[in-house]
Amino acid sequence: MDTRTTPHRGFLLHFHLFLFVGLVDSSPLLSITSKVGLQAKLPCSWKSRLDEAPPVCHVQWRSTADTVFEQQGALRWEAAELAGRAEVPEGPLGSGDCSLIIKDVQIADAGRYESYMVVDGAQSRKTRVFIQSVKLLVYDHKLFASKHPGEDLVLNLHTPHSMRVVYQGRNSSDWSTLWIRGDAADQRLQKHPLKEELTVKGLKRGDEGTYKVLDENGLAISAVELSVEDRSTALKFTQSVENENLTGDAGRSCGCSVLVLLSFVVSIFQILHLL
Repeated sequence: MDTRTTPHRGFLLHFHLFLFVGLVDSSPLLSITSKVGLQAKLPCSWKSRLDEAPPVCHVQWRSTADTVFEQQGALRWEAAELAGRAEVPEGPLGSGDCSLIIKDVQIADAGRYESYMVVDGAQSRKTRVFIQSVKLLVYDHKLFASKHPGEDLVLNLHTPHSMRVVYQGRNSSDWSTLWIRGDAADQRLQKHPLKEELTVKGLKRGDEGTYKVLDENGLAISAVELSVEDRSTALKFTQSVENENLTGDAGRSCGCSVLVLLSFVVSIFQILHLL
């Protein structure tokens, strides 16, 4: 397949010059949600608008600003911001499925998309038939982590588009840059050679706070709230809870014994009264 990420030229120019735009009706707007780094599928079925399959399927996806993806047979064009991440599978397309697959979804991908099929119209002009409107919602990842001193924190970077990790201490209002993609590894920060993971080694109490993974635009990919708790503190808390339970059980046992004794005494007085 000929994939092009250059400005919108070549085989598409012909259709831009002779394109007749079909009317967009009031079909419902679908909402699709995804998280950064995952895959999103924007649904589209040309069978809802066309009675029969065109000789060569020509599908176009547009954002509110411009065309972001276009495919005609074996020829394909995608906007620079979706380079290498967008596709409409050819097999299902011939059967009616013109859904756009966006891989490694980014925050900047969020927005409204519209799908069209380009077909032959009157007088050899091309007609663009509206198919579907889809709203893509993209969210960052939010996590809470609890660790003990000396343990490691593994931060999931989620995507190759993650560029920086920033840190804010628990009692601080300032953010500091902890890691930038391409930095050499040091004793405490190590980027996995294959996976999108960054390890903070040998945690200390002072490492508590918020860790944010940012993309090239400074948008948040994920946020991790970290607490570092001494093992002795956790043990004392557990023992305290167990002691409270034991004390409660002992109190309940003692109370039951007193009630039994009082009941016995009352029964003796009743018997003596009858005699």
